Amino acid sequence: MEAALASPLLALVGWSVVLLFVHVMLQGMTATRELGSAWNAGPRDEGKRPAGALAGRAERASTNFRETYPAFVALALALAIAGKGEGLGLAGAWTWFGFRIAYIPLYLAGIPYIRSLAWLGAGVGLMMMFVALVF
Repeated sequence: MEAALASPLLALVGWSVVLLFVHVMLQGMTATRELGSAWNAGPRDEGKRPAGALAGRAERASTNFRETYPAFVALALALAIAGKGEGLGLAGAWTWFGFRIAYIPLYLAGIPYIRSLAWLGAGVGLMMMFVALVF
């Protein structure tokens, strides 16, 4: 258990939570800019949603992040517990993290293809983590 507690993956899991909050804050800020602070502070019962491109992109980028985030956390914790928090597993975690950071401005700017490459790069990072865990 000491190896798990000393794993550099745990710090990266912590930073991934910061990245999650960046997504949530971007989504909230862009929606609030469009619909106003009264909408944001209210119960949002009317079902009103932002219609602007930037707010929509921020929401979709956040949703996309949350689709792979559980896999990242599960793999990172499994690698730490298994004492495999170095080498290929750690490189994969950093790969996922770096590409997920790059994905945000690419999506918000509406840059096609390169954004998809960033998504693929993050997927490669998850596969690296999986391979390090299983083999």
